[in-house]
Amino acid sequence: MRHILLAICLMMVSAGIAVADPVEGVWQTEVDDGAYAHIRMAPCGALICGVIARTFDSRGEFASDERGKVLVRDMKPVGGGAYEGRVWRPSNGKIYLGKMNLQGDRLKLRGCVAGGLICSSQTWVRVQ
Repeated sequence: MRHILLAICLMMVSAGIAVADPVEGVWQTEVDDGAYAHIRMAPCGALICGVIARTFDSRGEFASDERGKVLVRDMKPVGGGAYEGRVWRPSNGKIYLGKMNLQGDRLKLRGCVAGGLICSSQTWVRVQ
């Protein structure tokens, strides 16, 4: 009996580890300042972060200095496909209040100033 209980506990623990956040994966940004990127969204501790995995311009993929840098920072799921955290805009080097909303294979990302009164947004599409 003890072995059965241990097996059930191990299955429950391993099932909890295997559950991925639905926003995890690779997302393609909109074109911004003539370029776009593939962002790899993954856990960073208990939160979600997005790292620039690949960069593209009108000629195709190129080796940008921004590859490997964190664009989406410390996003916390707040329910209903919504997340709150911070976002970095490479073109001006500024970090903004960030919000994301996941709807299927689309991710609306907003960067805001003035406590969220003024925002700029992009809608990303899932690549992977």
